[in-house]
Amino acid sequence: MLSPLAVLYGAVAGLRRRLYRTGILHSERLPVPVVVVGNVIAGGAGKTPVVQAVVRELRQLGWRPGVVSRGYGRGTSDCREVLPDSLPANVGDEPLLLARSTGAPVFVAPLRAQAARALLAQHPGTDVIVCDDGLQHWALARDIELCVFNEEGIGNGFLLPAGPLREPWPRSVDAVLHAGPAPRGAEATPLGTHALRRSLASHAVGQDGQAVPLARLRNRPLHAVAAIARPQAFFDMLRAEGLDVADTTGLPDHYDFDSWKPNESGGMTLVCTEKDAAKLWKTQPHALAVPLVVEIDPAFFERLHGRLQAFTGRSLSSASAS
Repeated sequence: MLSPLAVLYGAVAGLRRRLYRTGILHSERLPVPVVVVGNVIAGGAGKTPVVQAVVRELRQLGWRPGVVSRGYGRGTSDCREVLPDSLPANVGDEPLLLARSTGAPVFVAPLRAQAARALLAQHPGTDVIVCDDGLQHWALARDIELCVFNEEGIGNGFLLPAGPLREPWPRSVDAVLHAGPAPRGAEATPLGTHALRRSLASHAVGQDGQAVPLARLRNRPLHAVAAIARPQAFFDMLRAEGLDVADTTGLPDHYDFDSWKPNESGGMTLVCTEKDAAKLWKTQPHALAVPLVVEIDPAFFERLHGRLQAFTGRSLSSASAS
């Protein structure tokens, strides 16, 4: 019944893309390479952990990456830098996580190109921009597109609202990173198709920054809370670590936690995702955040590094020394 609406959605999305490709609508090109990490499905595909992994690896390879994002869920609409002590309500929970966890400069704005211009002005040494989400944000010209898929792949293969797809798949991208089976049509990507391995870190982190080994939590009843696209995945990963998850609370993605109170009975330890921690700690300072670790085939980073070198003319030795 929703197929006619999906056809209409696809026609509008396709027209918009063609208008940018033909130059009728303007795409802004930056003086440094732009890597977009996005997806073609609605909902959470795990883009932000991939951005974390890409930024950290690029820094190890000698690049100086900056991150731009729309800052979904924030209560402001300006262009601003995300600092480690920024409020999630002002910058968004995912940009704040990226700023705290990677050490790279992060800017948010309704238009990613605006955020990128501001970032380069404030941090002129930045030599590559990583865009968190924005695969369909054609106003920012990009040099490399990374498409992320979760375990569900392309679902039923239909466009919104009949299915999960924001645009038809397959489509040309530079690399596909997938947590489940590789989606059909991903085989010919220039930088390859690579599996994502997601796991929890071996420790949780308190508000004071102190690490608590998960092994120390195995004999405690836990109340796990998650305000992410797929909370059950977080709960399942905790249990897979042998933890006693006695109670769970799944909340809408980007929930602000201002009015939420946990069930205090039983003296359970409260654990949450790393993304939720900054918001939850305001009212639950004793909660522990468990980081997510994403592993990607080293061959992917070698190819990404080589592609960026080709764009900039930098050699491996100069990139490593900078």
